[in-house]
Amino acid sequence: MISADTFDLKILAALQDDGRLTNQQLADVAGLSASQCSRRRMRLEQEKVISGYHADLAGEALGFNVIAFIHITLATHSPDNARHFRNLVQRVEEVQEAYSLTGDADYLLKVVLRDLKSLSDIVNNVLMPHRSVAHVRSSIVLDRLKETAKLPLKELRQRA
Repeated sequence: MISADTFDLKILAALQDDGRLTNQQLADVAGLSASQCSRRRMRLEQEKVISGYHADLAGEALGFNVIAFIHITLATHSPDNARHFRNLVQRVEEVQEAYSLTGDADYLLKVVLRDLKSLSDIVNNVLMPHRSVAHVRSSIVLDRLKETAKLPLKELRQRA
């Protein structure tokens, strides 16, 4: 964990809102000169606090109308079997997020798909037949109440 002061947190909060801010716009928000802001931004990038920049695409506008969460239980709990499953997950483009869990399921996958047939294909033709998988249970998202990738920087500001 790096130490971040108030200026760093202002820079990070502004970039979370709009990653396309120019250095001058970012400096204005942070209350720094452009050169000071540029140095801080570069340090945050080098320290991997800022891990990248990307465009947020609207999935529904592109025809991705189904989001599902898939709980996976492995057939056996061995390092080899876990590696085989992790390799599978890396190859499936529809998997947006994958987590190793405690509790009833071993893994939770978030998938984005065009339709229910695509979900059926992933479950029945990709996941269930895989030798590492014992059980698959899926839940289809009916409505998204909140979506964000923003970190709660407010908590860090209180400590800075």
